[in-house]
Amino acid sequence: MQRLMGGVIECASKKPRLAHALTRDIARALAGRTSRASIALYDRTTRTSCAYRADKHYDSASIVKPIVLGALLHATGGDLSEEEQDLARKMIVNSDNQSTYVLWDMIGPDGIQDFLDEAGMTNTAVDEAGFMGLTQVTARDQAILLELLTGEDDAVLDEEERAYVLELMRDVQEDQRWGAPAGAPSDADVQVKNGWLQRSEENLMNPWDRGDWKVHSMSAITGRAYDYGLVVLTENNRVPEDEHPEVGWGYGMDTIESVAKAIHRNLYPGR
Repeated sequence: MQRLMGGVIECASKKPRLAHALTRDIARALAGRTSRASIALYDRTTRTSCAYRADKHYDSASIVKPIVLGALLHATGGDLSEEEQDLARKMIVNSDNQSTYVLWDMIGPDGIQDFLDEAGMTNTAVDEAGFMGLTQVTARDQAILLELLTGEDDAVLDEEERAYVLELMRDVQEDQRWGAPAGAPSDADVQVKNGWLQRSEENLMNPWDRGDWKVHSMSAITGRAYDYGLVVLTENNRVPEDEHPEVGWGYGMDTIESVAKAIHRNLYPGR
């Protein structure tokens, strides 16, 4: 356990040295970063877990999209029309917002909530005004979703449905495969979904909403001996005055990838 400003890094493992190394290197990766971050990690193979500010709420941006797909599959029993399959692929693979809203409206807030309840994602809150990207998510709940998708329990989604979500996350277009997969084992299957959102500059009374970027990444690492998931959420990735707005987006991505590389390196060195 190691305390950082704003929280405590807690790692546990059947390998005590691994837990210590993860705690130390996550702290080093976050040292000096001005953005806020939250982390949730599980590894079934080494029975390892880490959490840092894992119950802090964030605007979801596009990492809500696997939730939308899960809710669609749950509501339809996995029997998707060709149109729904096309929309689902655009939503996950290309992160297309228009397709997401079509599916969002098909399912409705009650359908989304039903899936969240069944999945045990009790700390996720759908935006009352219906803005999918302002769904309030936590790193811990997103890790619960990854565990559901890579697990063997058919209670919420069956094997075929889970495999379908993971297939689309494996097919995410190349320029959106940054973040949590950085440094992952080269022989692993990597499923990923990222999100990014620049909030408006209108709410200047809130110090965490001054046109900064929310940048998030979640990834399930599977195949061979791998069975783990990582979620890193960030906010307050500020855009300095007179700088291009994407500077803040890049800062958030760098924070996530620094954490991810430290975690992958410790879990599976040399791979």
